[in-house]
Amino acid sequence: MGRVKALLEIDGETFVDRLVRVLGTRCNPVIVVLGHHADAIRNGVRTANIKFAINQDPDRGMLSSLQAGLRAVPDLSAGVLFTPVDVPLASPTTTSLLTDALVTGVAVAVPVYRGKRGHPVAISQRVAERLLELPQSSRANDLMRAEASVEITVADAGVVFEVDTPKDYEELLCRVG
Repeated sequence: MGRVKALLEIDGETFVDRLVRVLGTRCNPVIVVLGHHADAIRNGVRTANIKFAINQDPDRGMLSSLQAGLRAVPDLSAGVLFTPVDVPLASPTTTSLLTDALVTGVAVAVPVYRGKRGHPVAISQRVAERLLELPQSSRANDLMRAEASVEITVADAGVVFEVDTPKDYEELLCRVG
């Protein structure tokens, strides 16, 4: 990307601040996992209601970040929502649908837009605990697909819009601008 994704802006908010605002409608606390560019992200965040977790070895991949975040959750009993920072457009409505699914006993709830699975993903306490036990050679997706996951169809294209390149970011700005 050439820039710190977490600090890219949409409508005057950084990606991370937007995600904290949206996830914060149903999640408390909201935990931001820091790895590469940790100081820049911590200093660039404008939202006060954030708990930070540190991934000591972010080069190990997404599972290590997910595990670092899960270790920072004070009480896994209600379940957890997680998303990578480069999928910043999910709506509060989607967040509500996912957390409501957890209340019904679903192990994993994944938003789906036009047949494509997206983020954030909601996981139960049991799944979160199993993710914490996985060795680094594992993939979180393999475990979550093995669980009784539920796909929740949403009218929210933001769940599948990922910003990986400058072109993606330009397209995002056109969508929201």
